[in-house]
Amino acid sequence: MTAAGGPAAGVPDAVRLARARLTRIVEPGWEVAGRWLCEFGAVETVRRIDGATGDAGGAEEPLPLPGVRPERWAGLVARAREAPPPERDLDRVAKLGARFVCPGDAEWPGQLDDLGDARPLGLWVRGGTNLRMWALRSVAVVGARACTDYGVRMGATLGSGLAERGWVVVSGGAYGVDAAAHRGALGARGATVAVLACGVDRVYPRGHAQLIDRVVEQGLVVGELPPGDHPTPSRFILRNRVIAALTRGTVVVEAAYRSGALGTARWAVRLGRHVMGVPGPVTSAVSAGVHELLRKEGVLVTDAEEVVELVGDMGELAPERRGPVLPRDLLPPDAARVLAALPAQGAHGVGEIAVAAGAGTDETIGRLYELRSLGFVERHGDGWQLTRQAIRSVFSEGEVP
Repeated sequence: MTAAGGPAAGVPDAVRLARARLTRIVEPGWEVAGRWLCEFGAVETVRRIDGATGDAGGAEEPLPLPGVRPERWAGLVARAREAPPPERDLDRVAKLGARFVCPGDAEWPGQLDDLGDARPLGLWVRGGTNLRMWALRSVAVVGARACTDYGVRMGATLGSGLAERGWVVVSGGAYGVDAAAHRGALGARGATVAVLACGVDRVYPRGHAQLIDRVVEQGLVVGELPPGDHPTPSRFILRNRVIAALTRGTVVVEAAYRSGALGTARWAVRLGRHVMGVPGPVTSAVSAGVHELLRKEGVLVTDAEEVVELVGDMGELAPERRGPVLPRDLLPPDAARVLAALPAQGAHGVGEIAVAAGAGTDETIGRLYELRSLGFVERHGDGWQLTRQAIRSVFSEGEVP
């Protein structure tokens, strides 16, 4: 750890402190602030904002930062005036075993840079594992808060299945599908990351205190907001871009037309990540958004194996899916043709069967005796007919005349 309380890396303490302070001043994902950092750097950006408060102590008042209206600038200055020193925030999270990870740190996930000017200023990280290494092999599983039992079951099944295959499950820690995905991964003794829309020292929703504690013990809790900050509707929406950027792909399990989970999927599309959806009943409003996603942009998946086939490395293929192999499927083609020529009801002569099968009489007789030895047909006098077992095998339910 450095003196500023961050992970040991090539990021100077002054830069880490400046970025930590900015998390108190600007909202996550604000692209104007991202452009300031590119043009002026974190230290100069903070110097200009603090200079406008009159508390910077400099002899020369710094110039305002460009690209912001006067009233917005006044709001930033007011926030800066009320914000505690960044050293206090860093010490506060350090007592929880947490840290502030910045771009340039060894632990910083490089894929977050794909967000451009909307890239996080930094991430507050709680938990003992390396975020960058986990993010390299991670999948987001998101969905409706007010989900059905089917959504809970699918979220948990995907979470456990991905964890069993060595993948990190990333979600938002919310009720519904998010919680199911986290619990599925935890139950499989796998890795999971909860990306919060509040400070990592807070629990939201409050009913998830035990779940968040388990995630901290077995995985990671991360967020852009400084300790103590509360969630807002806009912060949930902005949080979704981090979930999409951290992972190789996003799976949506149950989402209505107006759903934050679909926002995560839209960010994944924008970033060139894989986008997947789990289908539900076409009559279910809570799956309507998923179906629209699948119709336009997503790939249909039904289990963890299909997800891994899409986001994994070459050779990580899902097994070929097919229906059960029936006894008739194993028949030689000539025998199968004779079997198919027998109607479902009544006994029929060899000549009639041969004509229907397009085969000679002698060949048809030989095939009929072969089929009788296998239990498909039986002889009644001079005629042949299907056995009950064969009728069930040859005809699907509802097809028997």
